[in-house]
Amino acid sequence: MPTVRRVSHDFLERQGLTTVFGNPGSNELPFLADLPHGFRYVLGLHEGAVVGMADGYAQATGRPVLVNLHAASGSGNAMGALTNAVASRTPLVVVAGQQVRSAVGPEANLANVDAPALMKPLVGWAAEPACAEDVPRALAQAVFEARLQRRPTYLSVPYDDWEAEAGDNSLAVLDRQVQRASVPSAEQAGALVEQVTAARRPALVLGGDIDSAGLFDDAVRLAERLGGPVWAAPSQFRLPFPNRHPLFRGVLPAGIAPICEAFEGHDLVLVLGAPVFRYHEYLPGRYLPEGTRLVQVTEDASAAARAPMGEALVADPGAVIDLLTEALGGLAAPADVYRPAPEPPAAEGPRMHPEQVFAALRDELPEDTSYVVESTSTNSSWWRQMDLRRSGSYYFPAAGGLGFGLPGAVGVAMAQPDRPVVGVIGDGSANYGITALWTAAQHQVPLTVVLLRNGTYGALRWFGGLLGVPDAPGLDIPGLDFTRIAEGYGVRSQHVGGADELRAALAERPAHPRLIQVDTALTTPS
Repeated sequence: MPTVRRVSHDFLERQGLTTVFGNPGSNELPFLADLPHGFRYVLGLHEGAVVGMADGYAQATGRPVLVNLHAASGSGNAMGALTNAVASRTPLVVVAGQQVRSAVGPEANLANVDAPALMKPLVGWAAEPACAEDVPRALAQAVFEARLQRRPTYLSVPYDDWEAEAGDNSLAVLDRQVQRASVPSAEQAGALVEQVTAARRPALVLGGDIDSAGLFDDAVRLAERLGGPVWAAPSQFRLPFPNRHPLFRGVLPAGIAPICEAFEGHDLVLVLGAPVFRYHEYLPGRYLPEGTRLVQVTEDASAAARAPMGEALVADPGAVIDLLTEALGGLAAPADVYRPAPEPPAAEGPRMHPEQVFAALRDELPEDTSYVVESTSTNSSWWRQMDLRRSGSYYFPAAGGLGFGLPGAVGVAMAQPDRPVVGVIGDGSANYGITALWTAAQHQVPLTVVLLRNGTYGALRWFGGLLGVPDAPGLDIPGLDFTRIAEGYGVRSQHVGGADELRAALAERPAHPRLIQVDTALTTPS
């Protein structure tokens, strides 16, 4: 009779979860024993980096990914990174080790008492099987819940379960398939089409789910038929629309009052694939202008339920885009030429202005480059210079939790080795996930990291002014040399001194990871 481990490994193989991101402890070793040929274990040196790499990998592939963590301590280390995966609705399947069953009640060392409760505030589903024979079924549920909900799931398994006999009924899980379809009914479709076609001045707001679902080009076709302005939803983690398209108005500000102001004069706001809304700065006001209706279409039932205003339809945004594109007929007008980027300003002194760095990226790198960005103080400079016209061009920490950038870039690069990947990372952010450089070196990931060093937490300085706290301590981080750190992890690195030197470095097409450190002037996010 097969063991629980054998059935579980077979199930994971049939479901395509053969890449495992992890940092093992003693409780996890029995699960990792006898991994089938074809499985790949990607070791990270800290659990936050493990989850960040898995997050980037899962977003880039669009498929669930297995994460293996240690009991309470390892799982706890990963929770900060997990907040980003929750906000980006990344289907991570986290399997954590637990003490042997007889040792959990007495709270032996490395026992995680009430293990599901540790993660339940974050994940979409968490459990610990009631008995060993239930492990394969529970593992299947973790995979299917992650796929259906598009949220991380968590399964704690006592390590003596893996050697137990699975039982004949456990084999039934191997051939299971669970699918989902969310097409609007005829009545819902008719009402939505009527609302959109009757609008005099419609506006379109697109969320990161549009890019995650591969609907980037479909959204462009819909927008050009609709003919109104397009915004990206606030607190954006993926880019759902070409940022220099003539209809694009940028990322909505993350405050109630400025969003209301942006919608002034529009009778309908159609939101596709985004919560309504993920505010950040506390800027109170009316949710919507007088006379403006908002209709939200999302697969995320929780996002629809918690929205404070507007109508919501829980459905596949792709099906709705197809429906509306057909109803609106041909192009309202051909798209004008894309807006050119302005000339980047030069900084005073020896440092480069961030816009000079981003202009070099735009000019020197291929158009299909994927950028994983974690340099929050340079946000406004980024959008002024970049020209991103492809799906999967932009990744950002979805919950604002630092530490996603470097690991996420490694994960994205591992998922798509034939597409250029660049991590654009601030010096403040880099320290939260720096150990990911070791994994990049060990796997020889073709990744370029552009490290922007300004010696301070620039976004916090901006917030200090916004909140009236200009003298807060702990905002400067002098004395960091990431070229030496990167070399220590086995990543080739260089420190460039100006725009010409940066452009020459970017012109290379390395097959292995590298880091380019650039000293930049301090800027603000907006």
